[in-house]
Formats: sequence, C-alpha cells, structure tokens
Amino acid sequence: MPSHYCISLASVQKAQTAISGLVHRTPVLTNSTLDQWAERKIFLKCELFQKTGSFKIRGALNAVSNLGERGQEGLKARAVVTHSSGNHGQALALAARLQGIASYVVVPQTAPACKKAAMLEYGARLVECEPTDQSRVETASRTVTETQGILVHPNQDPLVIAGQGTIGLEILQQVPDVQAVVVPVGGGGLISGIAVAIKTQHPQVKIYAAEPEAADDCYQSKRSGWSPPTRHPPVTMADAVKTSIGSTTWPIIRDLVDDVFTVSEEEIQRATRLVWERAKLVIEPTAGLGVAVVLSRRFRDLPSSLHNVCVVLCGGNVDLDSPQWLRAPSVAS
Repeated sequence: MPSHYCISLASVQKAQTAISGLVHRTPVLTNSTLDQWAERKIFLKCELFQKTGSFKIRGALNAVSNLGERGQEGLKARAVVTHSSGNHGQALALAARLQGIASYVVVPQTAPACKKAAMLEYGARLVECEPTDQSRVETASRTVTETQGILVHPNQDPLVIAGQGTIGLEILQQVPDVQAVVVPVGGGGLISGIAVAIKTQHPQVKIYAAEPEAADDCYQSKRSGWSPPTRHPPVTMADAVKTSIGSTTWPIIRDLVDDVFTVSEEEIQRATRLVWERAKLVIEPTAGLGVAVVLSRRFRDLPSSLHNVCVVLCGGNVDLDSPQWLRAPSVAS
C-alpha cells in the first residue's frame, strides 16, 4: 500500500482495537426479493443499527480517543469542533461526551430537523452556517478559534477514516466470499477506509462508489483525474453525501475504487422504499444509494461471475416529518 495514503491497514486495525466494545458489530442481512431484482446475492451491512444510527461513531470515537496523537495541544483539549449535516455531528457529540469534553457542530441551515435535534440530545452545541462547503469550512475555522477546540474533520481526518475502515474488516469476516462492496460516497472518508482495509488484504475484491447524479463530483473526478469541490450545494435527497471528496481521500479513491456508479433521485427514492417495504429496514435515502446502484441497469450489466455483493447501508437517521420519497408510488404497485 503506497506510503502517501493517509492511512494503512495497520491504522485501521489499531482503530478496531481502540473502539472495540464501544461500537456495535453490525449485522449483515440478506433479502430474497432484493437478490431477485439485482440478479445477484446481495448482503446488507446494516450500519443503521450502529450507535447514533450511522457508521460515523466509528471514526468519531477513534479520533476523540486519540486526541493525543495531534500533539501537545490535543492532550489539553477541552472541546472538539466539526462541521456536519447530522450523522457525524451526532457521533462526535456522543464520543466527546464519553470523554468528558465539549463538542461544537457547524451545521447547514438546511440539515434535517431530526438530525439537529439528535445532535442537541447528544450534547452538541450547534453553530448554523450556509449550506455550502466554503461556509462550513470558514465557520468551523472560526469556531475552533473561539473555543480553542480541536477540529475533527468529518471525512478528511486520518483517524476518522481509519475508524470507518473497521467496517471493511468486519465485512471480510462476515462475508468471506464477498466479491464486490458498494459504498455511498460524499467526502470519501467511508469508502477510503473500507477500500484500504479490504484491498490491502484482498485486492481482487471490487470497491464501487455509489453517488447521486445530482452530486457526482467523485464520478467526474474518476473520469478526469480530479475535479474541484462543488461550488454550489447540490440538490439531492441523499443529504449525507452533498459534500465533495477532498484532497486527503482522493488518492485512495483514485487508486483503490474500481468504479463510480451514479443514480437518479427517482432510483434512490425507489430503492429506499424497497428496503423499507421488503427488508423492513428503516434506512435514510443516503443508505438507499448503494441499493439503487445494484438495481441499476449498468450494474446488472456487469459480469454475472460477480455474484456476492455487499452494500453498506450507512445509516437510518430519517426525518419523518418530511419524507418526500415516501409519497412515491409503491414498488409493489
């Protein structure tokens, strides 16, 4: 594994030891209807059952429990700061509370109300910003200065990425014959951690990114070599992947992610509803991304020898007050 990557297999294994006993080993489930529609054997890695309702607690706990690695400042940290649309903010708030320190979360004004409420319940202090990457970064920087806190980036922090990579270690143990893993991509922390964990040990396993057509910076970067972050916030129901991939995660995505599949809002909508109705799993639309990909024509056109596919259901923090996708026609109709 190239030394220029921000993490290694060893750092993922170290993260697994650090967070062991603090996070759930989430189950892998199957569904015969989904298998039939995808024309493959689909395994669902259910991070919606993780603490705080998403995979984010893995990286947050690893980062907060290792603040000392950031130097002398980290040892004296009384607060952590991040920017998040919800899931990472909830996770960092809980991790900080367990360590007895304060947490400040810069959150877009457009973030789902349920996620804002959950962050407050976990003890976070919210600082609202405009729904753009630039506003997030600038507001977070200002908050770090004002609080003298330590910034824990939601997807570019190596400790966070290593923590998310523990999902890859679990997949290899739970689905030993896995041939491909489909992962939603926003900033790239989740897929980067999983790719390093899996490709280092089993380079033949395919790693595929799932992305909305409306927020396709990863797809464009894989095609062109690198695309700058999205300047205007994309409009997609998959709110957790509105952020763009970053310079820390890009080298891993460039080298280890085999392909990027994009899907429409309608496909995300139908896939999410399918999982609710047939698998009885209350996932958020971002988690429906991977399911939409394996049901897409382009994915089904892949060789049939690629049979065992694991889809990471990244979370289940649904805003039940405004689930627009629930009003779509039933998949059974």
